[in-house]
Amino acid sequence: MIEVRVQAGDFDLGAEVARLRAGDARAGAVVTFVGTVRDMNDGAQVAGMELEHYPGMTERALEDIVEQARARWPLLGALVIHRIGPLLPRDQIVLVAVASSHRGEAFAACEFIIDYLKTDAPFWKKEATPDGGRWVDARDSDDTAKAKWAAR
Repeated sequence: MIEVRVQAGDFDLGAEVARLRAGDARAGAVVTFVGTVRDMNDGAQVAGMELEHYPGMTERALEDIVEQARARWPLLGALVIHRIGPLLPRDQIVLVAVASSHRGEAFAACEFIIDYLKTDAPFWKKEATPDGGRWVDARDSDDTAKAKWAAR
């Protein structure tokens, strides 16, 4: 199972992982990453976040990232769900789940996908802070995380 979804609604982590595991009995490892909204960012309180995307382009970018991971590791399944719209602190934003025969490939592929997602997927985030709304800029640390994969 290879699937990418961009959606406003929340997701059920347990149900999504169960569905991924059911896709291939050879899966000996499933690694997941769940990103959530923090209540603090860059020294400011965050009351909420609004995520926007470019429909069609965003899904294609996520599919391309998953395909790059599949070219590097023998994956048996991969799932990326990214939410859009208004979110509150502690809300789930993103799920990356990867199934492989062995844990090493699953961990590496999951980390690869989230590192590339943070830099290459067309999402825009606007945080609600006490000083008003502010757009979240890309972080140098995200570029550094992505760059490590070029060296491998």
